[in-house]
Amino acid sequence: MIETAFRLPAEWEPQAGVLLAWPHAETDWADRLDEVERTFAALASAIARHETVLICVAEDAVRLRASRLLQAAGADPNRCRFIDIEYDDTWLRDSGPITLRSADGFVLLDFRFTGWGGKFQASRDDRLIEGLAARELFHNSDHRRVDWALEGGAIESDGAGTILTTWRCLHQRHPEQSREQMSRMLCDKLGAERVLWLERGYLQGDDTDAHIDTLARFAPDDAIVFQACDDPTDPHFDELRAMHEELAALRTMDGKPFRLHALPWAKAIFDDGRRLAASYANYLIVNGAVLVPAYGDPADDEAARIIAAAHPGRGVVAVPCRSLIWQNGSLHCLTMQLPAGVLA
Repeated sequence: MIETAFRLPAEWEPQAGVLLAWPHAETDWADRLDEVERTFAALASAIARHETVLICVAEDAVRLRASRLLQAAGADPNRCRFIDIEYDDTWLRDSGPITLRSADGFVLLDFRFTGWGGKFQASRDDRLIEGLAARELFHNSDHRRVDWALEGGAIESDGAGTILTTWRCLHQRHPEQSREQMSRMLCDKLGAERVLWLERGYLQGDDTDAHIDTLARFAPDDAIVFQACDDPTDPHFDELRAMHEELAALRTMDGKPFRLHALPWAKAIFDDGRRLAASYANYLIVNGAVLVPAYGDPADDEAARIIAAAHPGRGVVAVPCRSLIWQNGSLHCLTMQLPAGVLA
């Protein structure tokens, strides 16, 4: 059991940096590598304006290619650090460390990563956190393996003891366990006091079984930003309306309703007849800014405005993400923030 002094910080708390893994020809990005690498360069460059970006590279050739593209994108070289390490895929939100903090140090939680319930090969990704810890990247930290399947995209923390997640995802990972058993596990390991569950909400094209970071996100001052759908003809309409009703029924620790910020709905994007999961909720908070997905849709600007309102005092940077949703995720899925003080 994790000591109660440790907690999972909210994403808007001060950060030391953000982890990325650069795509290459042996990843699932191979068919569209040039396009997606430009997106990665834009994303890394945007992060580096505010804090360190740590970039995993599989070999020297990947490092060299990434360096050239980052230079072309104008990324600050003093804030770009490369880490030589093997990985299967680039979704570090799910394979990277979930970092707890206390007044005295940090814990790098290393949950079992199963390739989203066995859908994909993940043996190297499951060893990623162990490899990062062995490279002495982290300061005053303890690496702890947890033999329980969990992805970082499946949980949201308000930093004050509440975890938000979806039943659809965690029930798929642990069909033999009850909600109460899973709640106890999450509270024990994450140093939380309670778990709030959503029964409804999904996106076509999402292969994570409804990760919460594509649907609803905690924001400061007891707020939740969530993906809405205002098109009654869209197959998501009923499901996301039901999720909205669930969110409206949730209560803060003080028994008050959360302040809700509804995100606009992008028009359907298809690739060879397959609908892609274009969620504006999949944004990334960094020091002083929020990086917001842009899909080349008229709703992009309104989504950025709403996210800015939910995170006052931060700049908003739009990052083109249409190439990312081809592989069923967006910019939050690719990244994992590290709390301030944890980097050596």
